Amino acid sequence: MNLRLSSRLFVIGLAVMGVADSAAAEEVVPGDSWYDRTVQRLETTWEKGQPELYLPLETYHMRFAYTQQKIDSFDENPLGLGIGKGVYGANGDWQGLYAMGFHDSHYKPEYIAGYGYKTFWRMSEELKFGLGYTAFLTTRTDIGHYTPFPGVLPLISLEYGKFSIEATYIPGGNGDGNILFLWGKMRF
Repeated sequence: MNLRLSSRLFVIGLAVMGVADSAAAEEVVPGDSWYDRTVQRLETTWEKGQPELYLPLETYHMRFAYTQQKIDSFDENPLGLGIGKGVYGANGDWQGLYAMGFHDSHYKPEYIAGYGYKTFWRMSEELKFGLGYTAFLTTRTDIGHYTPFPGVLPLISLEYGKFSIEATYIPGGNGDGNILFLWGKMRF
C-alpha cells in the first residue's frame, strides 16, 4: 500500500472514530467536533481501560498472490508481543489502544501502535463474535526504513471469556499484501 493511500485511509479512520458509537458516547457533549469526540474516546480508553496482552500467532500469505518460492522465503510465524488497554462500553462494544512488536515476513522487526474498535454479537453466554477496525501507525524496514506510516484495517475476533483470537487482512496486489495476520489476546 503506498504512503499516500495509507495516509488517506488513516484520516478516514480518525473521522470514523469520531462518529462511531462507543463507551465514551454517553460522555460526549452535543456539538463537540469529531476531533473533540476522538480525543475524548482516546482519553476514556486510556483512563478506564483494562490491561491486555497480545501474542502474534500467524502471518498467512494468500497463496494466490505469491509463488511457492516466495512463500517459502517468508516468515509466517511472527515472534513478538504486545500490550494494550481496552474498555467495553454499556452496549458491549470494545475500544482499545495497543502497541505491538513482531517479526515481519522478512524476519525483520515491525512495530505498530494504534486504536481499535469492535462491536460484538453474542453466540452464547461466554462466546462472542466481533467486527471492527483499527487505525494505526506502523514501521517496517522495507517501507521508508522504519519511517512511521499510517493505516486503517478491518478487525475480526472470536472471544471466549478473557481470551480471544483476532485477525486483520492486509490487502494488496500480486506479490505484495494479501496477508491474514492473526494474534491472541488476553484481558486482565
